[in-house]
Amino acid sequence: MNPVSAIGHRTLSIVRGAGNATRFFVAVAARSVPALLRFRLIRDQLHFVGNYSVVIIVVSGLFVGFVLGLQGYYTLQRYGSEQALGLLVALSLVRELGPVVTALLFAGRAGTSLTAEIGLMKAGEQLSAMEMMAVDPLTRVIAPRFVAGIIAMPVLAALFSAVGIIGGYIVGVPLIGVDEGAFWAQMQGGVDVWRDVGNGVVKSVVFGVAVTFIALRTGYEASPTPEGVSRATTKTVVAASLAVLGLDFILTALMFSGS
Repeated sequence: MNPVSAIGHRTLSIVRGAGNATRFFVAVAARSVPALLRFRLIRDQLHFVGNYSVVIIVVSGLFVGFVLGLQGYYTLQRYGSEQALGLLVALSLVRELGPVVTALLFAGRAGTSLTAEIGLMKAGEQLSAMEMMAVDPLTRVIAPRFVAGIIAMPVLAALFSAVGIIGGYIVGVPLIGVDEGAFWAQMQGGVDVWRDVGNGVVKSVVFGVAVTFIALRTGYEASPTPEGVSRATTKTVVAASLAVLGLDFILTALMFSGS
């Protein structure tokens, strides 16, 4: 195959993949609204992707808060602004680290589980059996997981940020000796609910959509073999992580460009 043909073949493959992904997203989104009426299915998936991710989110948030408290104090100390430590920790978490790190952890823990689960269902021909019984797999299997992922991500991101702020407080106030009143007062006065916290929530929702969709589609399109499922789980982590980082840059540019 000559280079021109190879480039054309690769381009067509990319366009075809983007089209298939768009069709899959539209189909899942259309079935997500009726899925809200099937609360039991969404509740079970929320438990699977949300509750099982709480431990890693809390522990990671606490240690990120510890590190922010230490690094932030040593940086602010150069300029005599140690009292602004609370503001630094809060803005770093609610604007950026909370949504981004939570999404990366969510992709590694819940995303791979979703991909493996859907891939094994496909390998075991359970999805084909549903179609044979006139049950739509997208409605019964994919849509509830998609909705659950979108709901779980903002909650986990808020939990991460809250625990991270507590970690920053523990390091900054009892251990280092920053004034407690200044720590909370600077935070309260400098963090805007709508601009800072609200934009962080928007980020976490977008990341939840992206990560959950990538995980579900990768599992749904996986080859029905053990090797295919293994490759799909790896692909989920790589693709979801890159999507989160790319979307974070775009959203940050759009949200805070006027600051």
